[in-house]
Amino acid sequence: MMDFRALMRIAYLECFSGISGDMFLGALVDAGVPPDLLKQTVQALGVDAHLEISRVDRSGISATKVDVIVAGEKELPREEFWEKQAKHEHSHGHDHGRQHHHGHGEEHSPGHRHGHSPEHAHEHHQPHRGLKEIREIISRASISPSAKERAVRIFEALGTAEAKVHNTDVENIHFHEVGAVDAIVDVVCAAVGAEALGVDEWVCSPLNVGGGTVECAHGTFPIPAPATLELLTNAPVYSGEIQKELVTPTGAAIVSVLAARFAAFPQMKVAKAGYGAGARDFKGHPNVLRLSVGETQSTDTTKVPSEEIVILEANLDDMSPQIFGYVMERALAAGALDAFATAVQMKKNRPGMLLTVLCRPEDAVQLRQLIFAETTTLGVRERREQRATLLRRHETVQTKWGEVRLKLANLNGSVSNYAPEYEDCRRIAEQQGVPLKTVMQEAIRIYLERPSGLSEAPGRARAGSRNPDPGTRKKDLGKKTHG
Repeated sequence: MMDFRALMRIAYLECFSGISGDMFLGALVDAGVPPDLLKQTVQALGVDAHLEISRVDRSGISATKVDVIVAGEKELPREEFWEKQAKHEHSHGHDHGRQHHHGHGEEHSPGHRHGHSPEHAHEHHQPHRGLKEIREIISRASISPSAKERAVRIFEALGTAEAKVHNTDVENIHFHEVGAVDAIVDVVCAAVGAEALGVDEWVCSPLNVGGGTVECAHGTFPIPAPATLELLTNAPVYSGEIQKELVTPTGAAIVSVLAARFAAFPQMKVAKAGYGAGARDFKGHPNVLRLSVGETQSTDTTKVPSEEIVILEANLDDMSPQIFGYVMERALAAGALDAFATAVQMKKNRPGMLLTVLCRPEDAVQLRQLIFAETTTLGVRERREQRATLLRRHETVQTKWGEVRLKLANLNGSVSNYAPEYEDCRRIAEQQGVPLKTVMQEAIRIYLERPSGLSEAPGRARAGSRNPDPGTRKKDLGKKTHG
């Protein structure tokens, strides 16, 4: 009998023609993500936009093309956009298009998929948005919390890259293009679609960034443009024969958040391959992104993914305990991975609290400033450490009171830990007048006893919800997934 505990479902991105937001969405659909799921995601955002999905040919390769239609208009490729802007400026006798980009902190349309997919011909009608406004839009959407978290991380990666390029704080940047409707649709649909694919690990090939120069809001830059290059730090990149911008800021941000590692085509049993098309059709070069999904037998049963995190600490002995809860809530809302307080005995025998915040390196500056602003500390210690993390995903069960999501932790293909989401169970308990522990126990019972149940292979699970390992037993009931 095959040991499913050692199987991992992986997705491999082949970026031989770069990557952009629309190419990624097209590849997801072509690989099996339901188009209606992405269309429903756009509706959930409550914006004046919809998706147009079609089949196109790119140098003999049939691929899926996804376009975002905003206010009834389809975007234009970058060079066509600037050509149209130049004609518009000439006819009106002033630099309307260019001036609209200046003074907002963006070096060039970080939220657009330049070179591959269209850029707004109507963008000057769209509002400027900062990360705060974008987070609010995403938070209001009726999508899973994990998809919201991933979408916010992609936008934060874009913003952090821009902030570094312009030597400013990410919260001070008010983007125009990154806040445009099509960019929000791209990123949120990417997060929802990636979750729906139900894989344990994303792997990416070296990226063909293209070559030549690209026209940006602040002038002409070599390819890759500054923010794109910042997003691709530590990723293997190269320049091929196509002298156009192939990796866009949105594409680079998606890769930086999704990809666990960069490698050649991994050893795996391929179940499905999908092709996502870019806007342009290069002669003799298929302008597509290929996404392969399959299973691999893990040879190292002890290997656990790890990442670098920043630990921020501050000793506090003169602050009201009431403030701690507020500070930790603010820290978590601002992107902290975890926040907690530990009782300590300080100098002069004064009792105090040690505030600890765990975060990603790109969030450290913002969270350090938050600690200084919201607490009485005069100093914050900072260090970098490696954190081993189990792969995690969500699965939904239907109880008689409503839906409950369970967080599943995966160790080399085996579901090692699982627990119902507290907020889902709390909401049901309050609305239905049922004890909280009863709701949690019922959600776990349904998860363990579902008909398709524990014997289904990972690769056969429905999109967006993979079933646990057959070796999972009821004695593991209620195991936590923290860490």
